[in-house]
Amino acid sequence: MKRLIKVVGLTTSLAIAGLVAEPVSPFLSNAEAQPTTLNELLANVRAAKNRASAENAQRIANFRAKRNQQRSLLNQAKADVAREEQISEQLEATFNENDRVLGELELQLADRLGVFGELFGTARQVAGDTRGQLNNSLVSAQYPGRAEVTDEIASSKALPTMEQLRELWLILQQEMTEQGKVVTFSSKVVDTDGLRRDAAVTRIGPFTAMSDEGFVVYKEDESQEGLYYLADLVRQPGGSYLGAADDVIDADPGEIVNAALDPSSGAILGLLVETPNLRERVDQGGVVGYVVIGLAAIGLLIGIMRLLALTSTASSVRSTAKKRKANKKDPLGRVFTAYEENAHADVETLELKLDDAILKEMPKLESGLNTVKVLAGVAPLLGLLGTVTGMINTFQMITLFGTGDPKVMAGGISQALVTTVLGLVAAIPLLLVHSLASGRSKMVQQILEEQAAGLVAQQAEGR
Repeated sequence: MKRLIKVVGLTTSLAIAGLVAEPVSPFLSNAEAQPTTLNELLANVRAAKNRASAENAQRIANFRAKRNQQRSLLNQAKADVAREEQISEQLEATFNENDRVLGELELQLADRLGVFGELFGTARQVAGDTRGQLNNSLVSAQYPGRAEVTDEIASSKALPTMEQLRELWLILQQEMTEQGKVVTFSSKVVDTDGLRRDAAVTRIGPFTAMSDEGFVVYKEDESQEGLYYLADLVRQPGGSYLGAADDVIDADPGEIVNAALDPSSGAILGLLVETPNLRERVDQGGVVGYVVIGLAAIGLLIGIMRLLALTSTASSVRSTAKKRKANKKDPLGRVFTAYEENAHADVETLELKLDDAILKEMPKLESGLNTVKVLAGVAPLLGLLGTVTGMINTFQMITLFGTGDPKVMAGGISQALVTTVLGLVAAIPLLLVHSLASGRSKMVQQILEEQAAGLVAQQAEGR
């Protein structure tokens, strides 16, 4: 019985130890062996507790050390702020003192300058105005770097020296003298592709410059302020202006030639270049404009051909009238042929035969004239159609974009006006050609009728 009680007690103790060991096991290291007895378990728990206590003590010590370090840094930062504030106060006091001293010195300088202050202001003003003039002057293309002296005087706060005043006077005298000259010099010119080339540039005072490629302008570089260069116009003006430029370039010393001058330093030339040429004006007319031009070309071709043919026919008829011989080459010759074929007929029959011969010649003489007349009437109507179409487009643009920007309406207005002009330009020569050709035709008809009447009268007298 006693043995049974011991065994049961031992088993209960091991069970309790197992229950106790489960919550303590997290303190045990993975490297430690699992306890097999209560003594080993107790030893392991004590060791884990000691380690945990040591780790906690270390963490507390580290925390206290860092806290002390932070306090030290905070104190150091406060000391630095106080020191910087003191330096700032000292600098502010120094600045105020220097500002006061500077004001006293400026008053003293103004008092001592006296009339020289007015001279200083005048010199600066003249230098500033001259600098702007030199930057935009074509003379600076031939003499670059002239504006440096004016920049020094205009930006300086001290009195200009005698040397600077002499340089300013020399620059003004040079500008005045060069404005009355026509000279040729070598310079770099930027073409329309952005490439620089060496060219001989002819300058007419400060107004106009030209090279072998046409007119050039003096403008500022957009990428670098204060840098100016010569450049070809993107588009050259009309042939008359280029011809005048060539005359100036090829002129001998002392020779008087016509030249194109732009007193606005390139503004008028730029507007002249932007003016549409004849081809661009025609393109503004649109489809209606091209139709009018096509009809005008067809009508003029037909009218000129008929005018030449009728002129030749009239000359041939005059020659036949003088010779009074029958032939098959011209209308009067064919009328004479009809007379000879019916020479023995009575007067009434002969008259009818001659009238029939004349009537047969009429379609040939009037061929194509009605077509020219119709085209002369249709051309203004097509111009009016283009006008109405252009005004409709203009009103549509006004409805969509308003009247704030005139360029929006320019397309429709251009079409309206250009087609009207094209219609009138087409109708006027067509009417002239039709009138001339019709006159030639009527003249030939009159000769035919006169000769036929003469033949009938001759026949009647003979009877």
